Amino acid sequence: MRILIYAMGSAGDVHPFAGIGRALKARGHEVFVITSPYFEDVVRRAGLEFRPMGSIADFERVQADPHLWHPTKALPSIIRNAVDPSYGPILEHARELHLPGQTVVLASSLGWGAMVVKELLGIPVASVHLAPSLFISSHRQPVLHGAPVPQGAPRWMKSLQWWAAGKVVDFHVLPALNRFRQSKGLPPARGMLSHWHSPDRVIALFPDWFGPPQPDWPAQTHVTGFPMFDESGLREVPADLEDFLNAGDPPVVFTPGSAMSQGTAFFREAAGALHLLGKRGILLSHFADTIPADLPDSVRHFSYIPFSQVLPRAAALVYHGGVGTCAQALRAGIPQLVQPMAHDQLDNLSRVRELGVGDGLHPRQFKAKRIAAMLDRLLHDAALKARAVEVSKRFDPAGWMEQTCQLVEALDPELTSAS
Repeated sequence: MRILIYAMGSAGDVHPFAGIGRALKARGHEVFVITSPYFEDVVRRAGLEFRPMGSIADFERVQADPHLWHPTKALPSIIRNAVDPSYGPILEHARELHLPGQTVVLASSLGWGAMVVKELLGIPVASVHLAPSLFISSHRQPVLHGAPVPQGAPRWMKSLQWWAAGKVVDFHVLPALNRFRQSKGLPPARGMLSHWHSPDRVIALFPDWFGPPQPDWPAQTHVTGFPMFDESGLREVPADLEDFLNAGDPPVVFTPGSAMSQGTAFFREAAGALHLLGKRGILLSHFADTIPADLPDSVRHFSYIPFSQVLPRAAALVYHGGVGTCAQALRAGIPQLVQPMAHDQLDNLSRVRELGVGDGLHPRQFKAKRIAAMLDRLLHDAALKARAVEVSKRFDPAGWMEQTCQLVEALDPELTSAS
């Protein structure tokens, strides 16, 4: 089988698809990952074929946009600067690589151009969603920025909220998407909150104890589990990491996410909180200019460390709430402090709280004294730490990946192309 993977977003969005691609290739399939050239090295080190969408400059321009981390401005910015330009390349690569009767597509949540591929070329498509927030529901609804209806509200009120939210999403998405569809002779799309779920198959890459399926999720949804790919074994661990970890108590790890280029305030407050607590710390960021100068010997900055190489030896994780980072902390069995900014982060925090393994601070509250006080509480909460260890024992990465691969293999290209 030839598998085309359209992976859009930051490292936290692309890594899971590289992990799935590696697993599928190991099962004898031919795998192409279509994503930003920013991730070409990751894809090729994973042993997969690569095809570019856009340029490195395009990715860095999106990454540098401060709206990327705004709770309400993020979606319009991403649609305008990343999704709208992707429709043409997605179709072009599909036409080049399509082997009739042998090809399937895996599309990330923003890979809406894959629906055009399905309609024009008859290739089956599986929508692959990384977080429960991608599924609207009038039962256990996702917790999103700007959504005023509370969890305990009547279902009719929640449904009204999602109808209104759908109108907002359509306003931003449909003009460019439907111009592209019209240019290819296709009818206009409607209702993007449902259009981003392929009718062929939807794969939810999280376990049911993290995001329990709701009665009004698409019937074709299959929940598997976290992919857990973090480049471990493909990237060298910093030579001095082991020495630092062995030099004292387990450190608190801080990261605002791989794409956060405006993390100066985050790391300033992190360093202040560590000073107040008298704790050792690790600051993770590609953007060295966001790290405070003159860090004490008890605090170290690293550009990148696979989470699986450091979190099991950490005291706690303080981060932005991205689902992949959340999964790594859950597996490590350590307390979490989340500072949600946009996207799926507020909903992931709600699930961390429901599991009883951490807490969070609004960005306006993310100040050294508040961070130190909350970390002190989390680090001394024996019941919370016991729950974190219990949750870590629920992990079955190999079983989850087996399930995911079987769902991909069960898509029938011959049946779809004949219909």
